[in-house]
Amino acid sequence: MSLKPKDDGHHGNKVVVILPGTVEEIIPAFTPAIGHSQAEKVQIAVEGAEALYREIRVDNTLHDEAGNPVSLKLGAEVEVTIEATSEVTMPHKKTESKELARPTPLANEKKTS
Repeated sequence: MSLKPKDDGHHGNKVVVILPGTVEEIIPAFTPAIGHSQAEKVQIAVEGAEALYREIRVDNTLHDEAGNPVSLKLGAEVEVTIEATSEVTMPHKKTESKELARPTPLANEKKTS
């Protein structure tokens, strides 16, 4: 399992990163007594994301090459794409490694002679 993005580069004037994911759960569609119906959702675990933010939920309606509606299966391996135009990005800041400060002796410590 690699936590490294599959692709990290420029596509035209867009910056793109693609992360692997797995369909963990399919949440059935439902219609509440009052209100409008909710579409079937799919929960995807994104590799490389922090534990608290690892899962995302989206509608489970995609379209194949012919335009027909399709759904993801439980356990499907997917790619999660994060894409932004280069105008909304900035260079990554480099962090300098700093030596950890060591504690200094307390001024009011009793000295032994």
